[in-house]
Amino acid sequence: MKKIINPWIRLENEGYNCFGCAPHNPYGLKMEFYEDGDDIVSFWTPTDNYQGWLHSLHGGIQSLLIDEIAGWLVARKLQTSGMTTHLDVKFKKSIPTGDNITLEIRAHLTEIKHNFAFIAAQISCNGQVCTQGELTYFCFSKEKAQAEFHFTHCPTADEIE
Repeated sequence: MKKIINPWIRLENEGYNCFGCAPHNPYGLKMEFYEDGDDIVSFWTPTDNYQGWLHSLHGGIQSLLIDEIAGWLVARKLQTSGMTTHLDVKFKKSIPTGDNITLEIRAHLTEIKHNFAFIAAQISCNGQVCTQGELTYFCFSKEKAQAEFHFTHCPTADEIE
């Protein structure tokens, strides 16, 4: 597994404050990402601050985890940025919250048609798939990604050493 370097971290002083991945956002999830073959993976601890029902991870946070990892999949695998145009989430099993729980969030590309990436994602807890998502992502041209969204490239740690 290779750690992915956050390409937006250099924009911290210019307003970068993503709720999903900005490491300095005091309210955010501070997600980090790894490349594992064709998959993008993140590990995250669902503390009680993110619960919906008592000791159960809020469904909106689960949707955010799936949406965020899809964006990182596009950044790393397609080397561009874009936006989610469709998100279908299936909640299969309740996810507990607590400091001693680690979730695995995983996504892979299933198809590309024109400027659309089709992505499958899932959240697992203790080896069980709890949440599944299917996403359609509109991918910007590399020129638009750079000019409007400050995206240049999304390397892994070993690529910049």
